[in-house]
Amino acid sequence: MTALTDKARAKINLTLRVVGRRADGYHELESLVAFAGLADTLTLEPGPQLSLEMTGRNADMCGPAADNLVLKAAARLRERVGALQAGRFVLEKNLPVAAGIGGGSADAAAALRLLARANNIALDDGRLATAALATGADVPVCLQQRGRIMRGVGELLSAPISLPPLPAVLVNPGVALATRDVFTAFAAGKGSEKPLGAVPTTYDALIGFLGQHGNDLTQAAIKCNAVVAQVLDALAAQPGARLARMSGSGATCFALFGASGEAGAAAQRLKAENKAWWVAATTLS
Repeated sequence: MTALTDKARAKINLTLRVVGRRADGYHELESLVAFAGLADTLTLEPGPQLSLEMTGRNADMCGPAADNLVLKAAARLRERVGALQAGRFVLEKNLPVAAGIGGGSADAAAALRLLARANNIALDDGRLATAALATGADVPVCLQQRGRIMRGVGELLSAPISLPPLPAVLVNPGVALATRDVFTAFAAGKGSEKPLGAVPTTYDALIGFLGQHGNDLTQAAIKCNAVVAQVLDALAAQPGARLARMSGSGATCFALFGASGEAGAAAQRLKAENKAWWVAATTLS
């Protein structure tokens, strides 16, 4: 069988509400999720031995291959399928690590999609969904890479939502924020009590909707590292920016624009002014 390739698109939390904390210590969330055009690339070369090689500009930040979610996802699916055809994965790591954009979860979901193709498993096979959740809380929403509301710890997904194209700029200041640290900083805080409700599917209405629903973890992330506030201020100050917000538990933040040209120009200015930041223009959908 020839090599198979898939794109692991960055997951962006357009909103994030902390609903409460469960007895097991995990927080229940409600989040409207979109996906960016920016992605890691994962290749599977079918073979007898399961392995992972990492390449790309951010490969050195991924830690040991044995701990990677790509191999964990393959192991969780093998537990459910049995004689699973796997092989050698090659991950081109382009997205920042520990950045609040679900890079590792997206990689794991891409691994499950590739294994499904290699083993003639339908994408709606329940074993993929259960393997995804067993791998990590954000992996289920990354399986189909479509706009959705995710609830609980990530196991409750709405039907896909047809979001309009959202020209955007993503900025990561080069600081890795551990999700656990951000939630620890949030521990004494209180999440928004306003549930999402119906999500508009036209651009202007969606921008207005997003303005009413923020990210409850923003101030906690700023407590962990004040650079998050600097990034948000820089994005909000860009001409044409309609909304500036942090994604997930940070440190990546984004701004939404009315046109791709505005986003591209903003990205160029931010790159010129902040050499150490990772800056990219993209479209969310």
